[in-house]
Amino acid sequence: MKHCLPMLLAAALLAAALPLKAQAGAAPAAAPKLNAEFDINYFKLPAGVYFGECVGVAVDSHGDIYVANRGKHPLMEFHPDGSFMRFVGEGLDVFDEPHSVAIDAADDIWYVDAGSNLVVELDPQTRLKMVLGKKPEAWTWETHVVEHGPVGPDDFYQPTGVAFAADGSTFVTDGYGNSRVAHFGADGKFLQEWGWRGAAPGQFNTPHGLVIAADGTLYVADRGNRRIQVFTPQGKLVKIIDGVGAPWALCITRGPNQVIWSADGVAGRFYKLDLSGRVLGEFGAAGHGLGEFGWTHGIACPTAGVIYAAEELNYRVQKITVGGSDPGTADRGDHPSGESQ
Repeated sequence: MKHCLPMLLAAALLAAALPLKAQAGAAPAAAPKLNAEFDINYFKLPAGVYFGECVGVAVDSHGDIYVANRGKHPLMEFHPDGSFMRFVGEGLDVFDEPHSVAIDAADDIWYVDAGSNLVVELDPQTRLKMVLGKKPEAWTWETHVVEHGPVGPDDFYQPTGVAFAADGSTFVTDGYGNSRVAHFGADGKFLQEWGWRGAAPGQFNTPHGLVIAADGTLYVADRGNRRIQVFTPQGKLVKIIDGVGAPWALCITRGPNQVIWSADGVAGRFYKLDLSGRVLGEFGAAGHGLGEFGWTHGIACPTAGVIYAAEELNYRVQKITVGGSDPGTADRGDHPSGESQ
């Protein structure tokens, strides 16, 4: 018996040191299936203009909607009713492989390009304010000056997403190559980083985006590891949320009763989560028809009941209006009150 004590002690210490997942217990109840209505014709493009692969979508404080796509006009803005407003950033030498778009508290427009390795800030008048990162230079590869990806914490290697803290600082998921989270001050100066490629807690396999709750907690879409990892602003791992497929995209609502939506791009599935990681409901399937989704690459949720979903394969953005659960499914009464912001 005394030979077993060290092993039992080690197991107890390991369990105590892992506040990351729910420990052994009853399996959670199945989440209710949510009703939803879909509109694939919500956005009205000018004559002769088309979306390419739609990869990002964001909404500003006025309800205007921004779409990042891999077509001839990579960044467009629409009125709240879906009518076309303007092209954004035309002539700006940053567009290579559009990946996402985000709007900060000042309604500045942030564009992330995984090909040019840049994160770019424009003001609401579309004037260039800040550029983070450095474009690859073909001649440096040809002359073997640079053999691999960018070096140094200020540089990105195929970044994927950006989110903003209350103090004005910026967090970037740096994404396909570096598999890390990088933190920059409001002045653009590098502050800290964490994570590297792997499957262990705190490691990432393609961090594909992130959102920040009102209390500063970060939720990172760890797509390749099929989980959401939750961190403090200092990079301390708080918990791991799984059971939501492979999270390609996250969004978080404004206001006091925040809700997170997570989209599994390949499966076409959407999951509604509270901030503790409980799944409150789900809907969606893969496909090309109305209410089906082809690689949901970016989502925006101005309220808990409205989602805009940018689809990479279907070259479109669907507007989704989400209601309650289907009759006959187990609605546990988890839906937050005051969801409309």
